[in-house]
Amino acid sequence: MILSHQHVDEIRRIAAGHAPAAGTPDSLIHRSWHRCVNTHGLDPAQSFGPRVESPTRLRESRERIEEYLQVARGGMEQLFKRVSDLGYVLLLTDADGVTVDYIGNDSWGKDAQRAGLYLGANWKEEIAGTNGIGTCIYEQAALTCHRDDHFYTGNVGLSCNTAPLFHPDGKLMGVLDVSALAMPNARESQHLALHLTTLYGQMIEDANFVRHFRDHWILRLATSWALVDVLGDMMLAFDSDGVLAGASTGARKWLSGLALQGGDDAPIEGRHLTDVFRCSMDDIWRLARSSNVMDRALLSAFDHQSYFGSVVAPRMRSAASAAGPRDVTDAVPALAPASPALERLAGDDKQMRALQDQARRLANKRINILIQGETGTGKEVFAKALHESSTRHDKPFVAVNCASIPESLIESELFGYTAGTFTGARSRGMKGLIVQAHGGTLFLDEIGDMPLHLQTRLLRVLSEHEVLPLGADRPIRVELTVIAASHRDLRQLIAAGSFREDLYYRLCGATLPLPALRDRRDLGYLIELILREEAEHLDTRAYIADEALELLERYEWPGNVRQLRNVLRFGLALSDGEGIYPEHLPPEVTAPPVLLLLPPAPGAAPVVSVPQAPPVRSMTRPPEAERLLAALQEHRWNITAVAAQAGQNRTTIYRQMKRFGIVSPTQLPPEGERS
Repeated sequence: MILSHQHVDEIRRIAAGHAPAAGTPDSLIHRSWHRCVNTHGLDPAQSFGPRVESPTRLRESRERIEEYLQVARGGMEQLFKRVSDLGYVLLLTDADGVTVDYIGNDSWGKDAQRAGLYLGANWKEEIAGTNGIGTCIYEQAALTCHRDDHFYTGNVGLSCNTAPLFHPDGKLMGVLDVSALAMPNARESQHLALHLTTLYGQMIEDANFVRHFRDHWILRLATSWALVDVLGDMMLAFDSDGVLAGASTGARKWLSGLALQGGDDAPIEGRHLTDVFRCSMDDIWRLARSSNVMDRALLSAFDHQSYFGSVVAPRMRSAASAAGPRDVTDAVPALAPASPALERLAGDDKQMRALQDQARRLANKRINILIQGETGTGKEVFAKALHESSTRHDKPFVAVNCASIPESLIESELFGYTAGTFTGARSRGMKGLIVQAHGGTLFLDEIGDMPLHLQTRLLRVLSEHEVLPLGADRPIRVELTVIAASHRDLRQLIAAGSFREDLYYRLCGATLPLPALRDRRDLGYLIELILREEAEHLDTRAYIADEALELLERYEWPGNVRQLRNVLRFGLALSDGEGIYPEHLPPEVTAPPVLLLLPPAPGAAPVVSVPQAPPVRSMTRPPEAERLLAALQEHRWNITAVAAQAGQNRTTIYRQMKRFGIVSPTQLPPEGERS
């Protein structure tokens, strides 16, 4: 160790802008010396005494980050087991440099306190000069401040290894410090200690990241297949729509140097996973749904690098860890266990993913649900998937189509009857569908078609939890959840006097609107899913040619998912296992765009309108439309190639073409027919 006056002279010389002597500390330490003298106004010749904050100030600091402290303490205890025999103590500070936690050997207690290595000590650089904690806060980088690196001569015996700890929002939370009162002169002796400090700092950050985003999906990324689950290099938190909610420190550094799809400087939060990776959300969800722990997707990012990925499903905080103050995320309702039946209903579609998320949250709540959507959108399929996602999945799911049962029978079918109630009745009576659904779910499809007098009886079932069969004098107790569905606007039926308003409010504890197929972005996923199902049912080959797939993706699907299933079933039946080609599709799908001759205005020439084929160019087309058009022309209107280049599915490209009025030249009518 150099003498005190030499140490002071060297600091003053560096602070004055002179070049450092050979063998002196690196520029990071020199920058701190320069700040201490020229910015903070400190004098290295003055004596140093640690500044200890009041118990009130310390308590306030700890309360602000209580949950974070719990996470960090676990990591500190593990780290201390590895360094305690080497003479180190551990400090954890807040973002202001105040020590809020400490682990050390009791035999070092008094010496450590005198050196400021204890609770309440403030190591802010403006107060304590160059030191591991204060300089780490300024530089926001891991570092070693070894002996003579310190600003004040009173601290030159210390060796400090520090790592910054960041909140999931990217802001500095504090510093992890591994310090010793006496260490060998060589800085190289601290390499292992610095490595351990950095490693455990990352482990603490990652654990806090998972805790903070416990109600989000988390994508872990690593360059090593075997370690992606335990030592992911990066983590991204995202919601059920694929929108990023946060990124770990490693991920933020990586993303800051990545040319994200879209090319703007927007923050990470709010961006979409498909802005980062050359894949669709279908690929992410397939990875999330996989039950095989050996499955690891190799995801290609827009930096042309590939990463192994695994997806962690949302998980809520357990009662055992709920000792600390609760924050707003604790109010998120508990989720029902993920059900394959519910998860498989959608691919990369924002509306459907939001509905799936709501369904999981509602599945175990004691409220009735109303599903609304056009005919054929899959209301019963969704209702059954919701049932299978609930704790009632092993109880009955009873479906009733109120529009298909004759009015004369619906009452007896629903409510049941006793023996001899009417001519033709069963000799032993019949248990109604409502009673059959006891303990499970009753699905009432097309509830808007239920006769008014039966609506009154159903209201009693919902309000009193009992049903009175026809001919009975005693009601039967029932406990069930009702899921109703309708393609009609029940509010309009209420206004028309054909639907009871009080029943409506009993049914719609929550309303889930199913989107029409023409409004969904996951058509490609649905085609693949339904094609496999129907091929298995028909014991044939599930294959569809690109030309046929293009026709399906262009079609508007007025009959929704039901029509899609029928078309694929039709195509498989005609193809005889050789694959579906355009000639195997029904005429309504393969018919060219209809040309409509509009009546001309007086004195004007006739005008031909092509509703599905807007003009290829527009004087006001936005830049993204021009980029799409250029890509289409570059690839000679090969939609598959354009989609692959953009990292999107073909359905998305078709939707964008429709939005911007871009039509392939092969879809336009002949030149002589356009005027």
